[in-house]
Amino acid sequence: MDTRLQLLTNWVRQFPGFEHCEAEPVSGDASFRRYFRVWQSDNQKDTPGERTPFIVMDAPPEHENCTSFVAIAQHWHRQGIAVPDVVQIDLDQGFLLLEDFGDQLMLARLNDESADQLYQNALEELILIARQPSPEDYPLPAYNATLLEREMALFPDWLLEQYLGMSLENSERALLETTFSMLRESALAQPEVTVHRDYHSRNLLVRPSHTRPGVIDFQDAVTGPITYDVVSLLKDCYVQWPEERICDWLNLFYDKSRDAGLHRADRETFRQWFELMGMQRHLKAAGIFARLSIRDGKHGYLNDIPRTVQYLIVASGRQPALRHFHEWLSNAVMPRIKERIGVPPDQELPQQ
Repeated sequence: MDTRLQLLTNWVRQFPGFEHCEAEPVSGDASFRRYFRVWQSDNQKDTPGERTPFIVMDAPPEHENCTSFVAIAQHWHRQGIAVPDVVQIDLDQGFLLLEDFGDQLMLARLNDESADQLYQNALEELILIARQPSPEDYPLPAYNATLLEREMALFPDWLLEQYLGMSLENSERALLETTFSMLRESALAQPEVTVHRDYHSRNLLVRPSHTRPGVIDFQDAVTGPITYDVVSLLKDCYVQWPEERICDWLNLFYDKSRDAGLHRADRETFRQWFELMGMQRHLKAAGIFARLSIRDGKHGYLNDIPRTVQYLIVASGRQPALRHFHEWLSNAVMPRIKERIGVPPDQELPQQ
C-alpha cells in the first residue's frame, strides 16, 4: 500500500472541489519527488462536470525540503516568470498543490523546424530569470568554489571509480585537479546572475495557447555564473544540435543579456566562458547519471552518459591548455563508456 499516496489524496480532498478527486500519477524525477494530477470540480458553474486540472507534488520531508521551492515559486510568479502558481502548501507533510502546465516537455516538441522558435522563447524567459533578485524570505545560495568543486568531484567518484571501475593513478588525479582548477576559476570570473541550475528541455513545458515555456524544477536556484543556464539549455544532456545552430542561439543570448545589462563581456570572452562552464556542468551531470543508477536504481540515465562525455571531449579539444585532459578522456575514459553503455551519438537531430 502506498501510504504517501493515501495521505496526499486525503490532504487534497479537504479543499473545495476536490472532495472526490483521485490522484493520477504524472511523473517522478531524479529526486524523491513525485507528481500527481488531480481534478477540481467547479460547482459554481452552470455546466455540470466541468473540471480543472492541478498538480500535487509529493516531497517526503525526510528527503526533500520544499521551503526553497515555495519561496522561489512565489517570488518568480509575482515577477511574471512562467512558473506554476502555488495554490496550497503543507510543508510538514511535504505536499504542494500547483497550477498545471500540462505534460508537453520541450524535448518532445523539438525538431529541425520548431527548434529556433522554441529556443528563442526559452532564452527570453532565461533573461527574466537571470535579472531577478533573491526572494526576500530566501536569499539564494552562492555558486561558490566549494560547490563547484563538489559537483565536479562527482565525475571521478561516481562515474570513473564506482561505475566504470577505474583505479585512478596519481598522475590522473593531478590531471583532474588541474582541469577542475581551470574550470572553477573561469566560472568564478563571470558576472553573477540568478541561476535556475537545471534549465534544459526536460524542465521546460510547451503550454497550450502560450508562447512562453513553463519553467519547473527551479528549487535549487543559486546566484552564479551568467553562462551556466544557457549552456544547460544549448548543450543539453538529452539532445544534441549542430555547432552552427548552437552558435546562433548563443549569439542571440549574448546580445539579449548584454542589452539587459547582465554583462559587458566581448563575444570571444563570453564564448570561452560558455565552453568552460559547459565542461563543469557535464562533469557534474555525468557523475550524477552514474549515481542515479548505482544509488537510486534509476538506470535510464546511463544512456545519457555517452553524449554528455562526448560534449566534454569536444570542448576540451578546443582548449590548448586542456590537451592532456582531452587525450585522456578520448583514450582512457570513452572506450570504457562505449564498452559498458554504448557509443555516443555522432550527431543526434530530433525527427519531425
